Amino acid sequence: MISFNYELEFTIENEAAIADWLSKVILSENKKEGEINYIFCDDDYLLEINQQYLDHDTLTDIISFDYSIGNELHGDIFISIERVCENATDFKVSFEEELKRVLAHGILHYCGYKDKTPEDEKAMRIKEDEKIKMFHVKQ
Repeated sequence: MISFNYELEFTIENEAAIADWLSKVILSENKKEGEINYIFCDDDYLLEINQQYLDHDTLTDIISFDYSIGNELHGDIFISIERVCENATDFKVSFEEELKRVLAHGILHYCGYKDKTPEDEKAMRIKEDEKIKMFHVKQ
């Protein structure tokens, strides 16, 4: 089950369509969907988590805590909406596209994809693009 939680004045439009897409992303990687919680927050909230749990003193757009068991994905994914907005501007994409990228990014980490080296980061970007193309909303 995918759930969306909010620690700021923000809500995802069409939560059901986003959750359905994320479920398909999980299946496309031959994984099973467990409990995945997205927590949307601001920079200060995520910075505190970064400092407390990862000993990093930097702003970031996403932190994921992976509790997966075998092929069944479980975890908490924290996303700073402020970082997503700034990244969308920096990368010259819409907020919606950048948000989808970050949403998929967390799931891809649970699937085993990394982004610590330039090669890993390139592979992650390719996977993110592939998963974003899977998103369709019926008109």
